[in-house]
Order: sequence, then structure tokens, then C-alpha cells
Amino acid sequence: MGGRIASLDVLRGVAILGTFGTNVWAFTHPRGVTGFLADFGSGAGDTATALLQMITNGKFLGLLSIMFGIGLAIQHRSAVRRGQRWPGWYLWRSALLLFEGLLHYVLVFEFDVLMFYAVVSVLVAYLVGRGPRVQVAWMAVLGAVNLAVVGLITLALLTGGTTIGDPGFVLTTDSWWGGVRARVEYFAVFRAEGFLVLPLSGLLFLAGVRLFQAGALEDSARGARIQRRLVVWGLGLGVPLNVTTTLAGGDWFAVDRYVCAPLVAFGLLGAITALVNRMRAEPGPVRRGVTAVGRSAMSCYIGQNLLASALCYPWGLGLAQRWGHLGPWFTGAVWLLVAALLVVGASWWMRRFPRGPVETVWDWAYRAPRRRSVAA
Repeated sequence: MGGRIASLDVLRGVAILGTFGTNVWAFTHPRGVTGFLADFGSGAGDTATALLQMITNGKFLGLLSIMFGIGLAIQHRSAVRRGQRWPGWYLWRSALLLFEGLLHYVLVFEFDVLMFYAVVSVLVAYLVGRGPRVQVAWMAVLGAVNLAVVGLITLALLTGGTTIGDPGFVLTTDSWWGGVRARVEYFAVFRAEGFLVLPLSGLLFLAGVRLFQAGALEDSARGARIQRRLVVWGLGLGVPLNVTTTLAGGDWFAVDRYVCAPLVAFGLLGAITALVNRMRAEPGPVRRGVTAVGRSAMSCYIGQNLLASALCYPWGLGLAQRWGHLGPWFTGAVWLLVAALLVVGASWWMRRFPRGPVETVWDWAYRAPRRRSVAA
């Protein structure tokens, strides 16, 4: 499209920093991830805390999923223009992403999303080149499955047939190795949500593909119309619904996270894109920093979880046990600190290198077998 899309890296950067706004609550709980889950499921905490958690819960993960679909559509268009077979080597990218996600889960963080993105990307890779009718049909099926899953979970919660939150064990964070062993032992528990939201992820990936193909990121009259519609539906409708389901309590958790939050994500996409496209002045330090985070998204996604673990867990500085009782104040401070470190670090790195550190290793691993096949 004649160069980088102005809003693309900003959107990725916002999604990465916003996703950490969800994860940080688990890191800063005095009893760690399992303590956070137990309190969340029991409805512990005041209304103010619930509303603060609502700001990020599910929305930026939804935005990240949409952005992944947009990235896949861009790669498909590039491959078609070069006359390359599709999906071809893209499937190797998915395999690498699956391996990277597995390492991230085992070594760093319980709620990694890269593994599930890798699985969904294989399906969407075969659909990205199909016609609009096929794509929309798949979106309808995936959306229906997601609503069915959400409906069953909500019905079970309302009737007392199940509960959310307390996993029934304590995940120790006294040592890094103890956390690794626990994540391996309780793999099925911590990976359960990812399997439940595979239909939603597929829907959001395909929505990203459709939005890109429709010109939603363009700085044009067509793009502006799509952006306005996204804001009206995503924010005008999604935010009131999101507030309602949040205040309704834990029984509406699934509707809140897997229906309302993704709807708000589309509104964020439209609003941020429109804002960036209207900025004619030279980008300031904040926008440059967020852009740098977006250009090194995988490095920052992994890096933020590493930093939070080192700051909050007992095997690191153990700040959560000392200050976790302060609740949102401590959580907000940790988010600000880690976000600032990411913005400054990414800005410094991207001024000197074309890719983030994880992206550099990942690109080498992606290209290595291709070079060998060409040489052979």
C-alpha cells in the first residue's frame, strides 16, 4: 500500500499495553494468579475495582486479535503480489508461533495467547483468500458457536451449576522453577479458557481480514465511514452493555468478557484509527513510543510479563506481597512503571535496529529453512 499504514503500529502498541492492563491484576494480587482468580470468581472487591478492571478486561485482547487478522491479510496480499504460493511458508510461521507461545507459557506466564493465535491462524490462512461470502459465512458460524458457549456458561453460573475463579490449588511463585513446574502440572487448567475462546478468536481474526480488505485503516472517505460506524456500534452500544454486565456480577462474566468486550474492541479500532489519520503534525514522544511498542509487539508482550513477574513475585522483588493490599493504587503504579519501561526501551531499540529482539530471532528461525531449501 505504498509504505507502512500510519495507524497500524499505534493500534498494535495500544493493544499490547492494554492487554497488560488486564494481566497486571493477576501479577499484583498478594496471593498471585490463583488469589486473583479466587477473588474474581467470588465477587470480592468493591464496585470501583470492578469498574477499573472493566476498562481493560477482554477489550485489548480483542483488539490484539483483530490486529492479528489484519496482519495476516497484509501478509497474504504481499504473497499474492510476489506470486508466492499461499499459505505455503505461512504455516511455518504458525508453527513457530505455537512453539514461542508454549515457551512463553511454560517459562513466563499462565495466560499466554500466542499458542491459540497460532492454531487459529492456520484456519484463517486458508480463508483469507476466499471470497466475502465464504468469509462472512465462517464468521457467522464461529459467532454462533461463541454465543452458544457463552450462553451455556452463563446458564450454568446463574443456576449454580458451576463457579468461576478458584482453581482449587495454589500456584506457588516463591521460586521461578516452582512456577514452571506448576504451569506444566496444571496445563489443562490454565489453557482451558484459550480452548473455549477459539471460535471467538477465529471470528475476530476474520473480522480483521474483512476490515482490512474493506479499507477500514485507510485515510480516505471510505475509511472514515467505516471508522465512524465502528465507533458508533463499538463504543456507543458496547460500552453501556459492558458496564451493565460488569455491575451485574460474576454470573455474567462470560457475556461481559466474550461478547461485550470484543464489541468495544471494534470501537477502539475505529476511534484510534480515525485519531491517528487526523494527526497531521509530527508525532510526539508518546505516539512515537507507542508506535515503537507496536513495531516490537512480540518482544513487548513477552517483556511486560517478564518485568511484572520480576517486580511482583517472591522470586523477584516480591512487591505484591508488600504492597498488594493497596489494591488498585499498587496495580496502577505497576502498570505505569512497566508501560513506561516498555515505551522507553522499545523507542531506544527501534531507533537502532529494524526489529525487536524476539522478532529478530523469530525472523531468523522463519527464514533459515527457506534458505536451506533454496541452497539445496
